[in-house]
Order: sequence, then structure tokens, then C-alpha cells
Amino acid sequence: MNNTRCAIYGAGSLGTVLGAYMTKNGADVELINRNQAHVAALNEKGAHITGTVEMTVPVKALTPDQMNGKYDVILLMTKQLHNAEVVTMLKDYLTDDGVIVTLQNGLPEPGIAEIVGASHTMGCVVEWGAALTAPGECTLTSEPDSLSFHMGKMEGITDAQFAKVKAMLELMCPVHEEENLIGARWSKLLINATFSGLGTVVGGVFGDVSENKAAAKVAVRCMKECIDVGRAAGATFAPVQGKNITALFYYKGALKRTFATFLIPIAMKKHRNIEPSMLQDLKNGKPCEVDAINGIVCEFGKKYGVETPINDRIVEIIKQCQNGERKPCAENIRLFDELL
Repeated sequence: MNNTRCAIYGAGSLGTVLGAYMTKNGADVELINRNQAHVAALNEKGAHITGTVEMTVPVKALTPDQMNGKYDVILLMTKQLHNAEVVTMLKDYLTDDGVIVTLQNGLPEPGIAEIVGASHTMGCVVEWGAALTAPGECTLTSEPDSLSFHMGKMEGITDAQFAKVKAMLELMCPVHEEENLIGARWSKLLINATFSGLGTVVGGVFGDVSENKAAAKVAVRCMKECIDVGRAAGATFAPVQGKNITALFYYKGALKRTFATFLIPIAMKKHRNIEPSMLQDLKNGKPCEVDAINGIVCEFGKKYGVETPINDRIVEIIKQCQNGERKPCAENIRLFDELL
């Protein structure tokens, strides 16, 4: 492990928590972020993680201009907005058999593989949440017993490369080897489109969607759209933390839809305190990646002839919030009434 040089590029909320766990448990990992105040705080005080855990871990943090040499593993945790530019830059920092492991939302692997090659591209689905609360300080918002990764690879990745990355991520929590990487991506996209998308719309955490009757009615319809689109695109949805989400939440009639709606708060209980990254971006005046989440569902829907009115409306509302025309708030759920 100590012979493997690793970087977390885009060490914001999730990356800081991951970097703290990895460092604490023996990995040589550099946390890289453009935010100079965050980097300075990490180097001076360590990574302070609160929420469902409490720890402070001395870490090694850099700004991108301080990077040097080559890395065996680069864990990519930036937003997808600038992937073409960022991945092109990171390509020069990979060792000959180095890998970029994208832990981003959406379906980022094909675009990354176009730049660095499939034999240098892996994908990992993050099944927990965190928030950056101050420079050097993050809140883990998922329960410790619900933390996991689902990881897969593009063609050409060797068993040795895969095992190296898996061992590093296991310094934080269980890593499930995912033969069906695209299916795992679609499953995570469904969760993000529904709970991050609607959570941003209503200006709340995942629980403000799952535990609100009006929001849950919209959520179950959003999930159905994602499943319909994913299936049309040829995806077989992978289980999420052992649960078959299509069996639980897909419906054709009103009775199954009612049952699926009832299940939502139970299924999301351990992740109810996650604040959507898109909402965090809006609060910080940053552009959010709605086009890489709900927008991807809409884009594939158009491609395969599947209507996506709920996701279309989520994109519309979030972009209005981003442009200052509207604010994220609970009343926004009424904007879906005509679609139910």
C-alpha cells in the first residue's frame, strides 16, 4: 500500500472524508483542491470529520499547481462540468499503468476513456454522502454501517490494477466488485436524479423528499422515468446495497405505485441527512451539475423515445434557481402538480 502513490483530485466534501479515512488507515494519499483556504486548513489542522463520526486526521493537501511527479491512482471527485479539460491535464500525471478512478455522478466513464484510454479508466459508485461545512471541516451524513462503494472497470484494466484500487478504498468501507458497471451507474443515477434533484428543488436534505408525502409522490414517478429510460438504453439496473431497486420501486398500476411510495422513507432512512451536492453548489453560488444528473435522464429519454416530464421539470426548476429566477424551497413541489 505504501508503494502506491495516490491522489484525490477534487477533495471537497466526499474527497476529504475519503482522504481522512485512507490516511488514518495507512495510505499515502494527497488531497488536491483548488480552494486555497480549504487546503491550508487541511495542512494546518488536519481533516476534521463530524456528523455520524468524529475524528481529526492529519492529511497532506495540495492545490493543483503544486502537483508533481506521477500517480499510480487518481481518484477523480470533481464535478463533471470540466471533465474534458481536467482529465486531459491529469493524463500527464499518470504512471504507465496508472488509473483514473471516477467517483463522479452520472455516466462519466466513456468520456474519460476517450481521453486516457479504457485501460486506464475505472468507475466507482459512492453510496454515502457528506457536506463541506468550513475549510478543513466536513460532515459525514450517512450512518457508518451504511457506507459502501461499488466499483467496476473498463476493458483492459488488469486484475492487479483493480485489486490495488479496491484495497485502497477498503481503508474506508466495503467495496463491492461490480461486473455490471453501467447498471450500477444507472442505479446511482436514479438515486441522484430523484433525491438530489428533488432535494435541490425543495431546498432540503434527502429526508425532506422521502418523508414528505407530496414530494414522495413526485419521487416515485421520477424513479419510474429513470428505470424506463435506463432499460430503453439497454441497462440492467444493479442492486443498491443488496436491494433490487427496480423490483421495489417500479410500477405499472396505482396499487404498486402506492406501495413503492410507502417504501421510500424506509429505504432512505440511513441516508436521510444527505444534503444534495447540487444544493450545496447553489448555496455557494457555483454552477451545479444538473445536466450530468437529471439532464442525462432527459437526454437519453429523447434518444430512445421515452418521455421524462418529471426530470424535465426538475432541470427547469434547478436552472431557474441557478439563474436567480427562483429559490429552492418546499413550495416548489407544487410545480409538479399538473404532471401527477
